[in-house]
Amino acid sequence: MVVDDHPMWRDAVARDLTESGFAVVATAGDGEQAVRRARAAAPDVLVLDLNLPLKPGVRVCRELVGADPSLRVLVLSASGEHADVLEAVKSGATGYLLKSASTGELVDAVRRTAAGDPVFTPGLAGLVLGEYRRLASEPAPAAGTGEPDAPRLTDRETEVLRLVAKGLSYKQIAERLVISHRTVQNHVQNTLGKLQLHNRVELVRYAIERGLDGE
Repeated sequence: MVVDDHPMWRDAVARDLTESGFAVVATAGDGEQAVRRARAAAPDVLVLDLNLPLKPGVRVCRELVGADPSLRVLVLSASGEHADVLEAVKSGATGYLLKSASTGELVDAVRRTAAGDPVFTPGLAGLVLGEYRRLASEPAPAAGTGEPDAPRLTDRETEVLRLVAKGLSYKQIAERLVISHRTVQNHVQNTLGKLQLHNRVELVRYAIERGLDGE
């Protein structure tokens, strides 16, 4: 599904994706329409602009991903401002691509987003990871002591989690561990369930907080 308030741009993106073999199930031109149509059409991937009338893109993302954590959101924005990128990711976006990207880059980004890989315009991935490292280094709230009954991950799940925290894509993890892409996805989904987390961004933060992103 493609959401953008500029009709020509929205139609061009939808056409490019259709010609590349994707089924574009819906489009929308404002935030409220986006939420309504996404709930009806249930897309796998939402290509979302941030600057929308009636309801901003970050609120659209937060509402839809909150209701359906399996939804993948690829932000396609003219803004490369760090605050916009971080706000989008915190709202549940899987990736962030600038509108200056080529059609080929967009198609590849949508394909990778659908597979669950985080996709960012070069330079932005390091920004997001750096922000979560900063957050993880802050003292935890002093509510409760320790983690009784902490979920137990298998050795393989922990191994996959370490590689996710280092920023590797599912394809790279599969190649590194000599397992299938689907198996990597299954391990990540199992880990998300055990840890009661909602997306890969939360998973990365969890891993960094526990020092699993080191060597």
